[in-house]
Amino acid sequence: MNIVRIGLDLAKYVFHLHGVDERGKVVLRKTLRRPGVAPFFANLPRCVVGMEASNGAHYWAKTLSEFGHDVRLISHKFVTHM
Repeated sequence: MNIVRIGLDLAKYVFHLHGVDERGKVVLRKTLRRPGVAPFFANLPRCVVGMEASNGAHYWAKTLSEFGHDVRLISHKFVTHM
């Protein structure tokens, strides 16, 4: 499984992840509780992580960046929900 991009949906307690490979094929759909987010990303190879710029996003961006991920905060105007 070669994940190159992950979309991270932030919430209070349950976070949703959607990962794709270099061809755009979905290779990861996962739900994590807050305590499991940092350990999951710590054990994941470096990739691009996109998340909506919200109140908690800056904390998570800093945390995930420390693990070597390329974190991109996206304005709520450009986030699409499926």
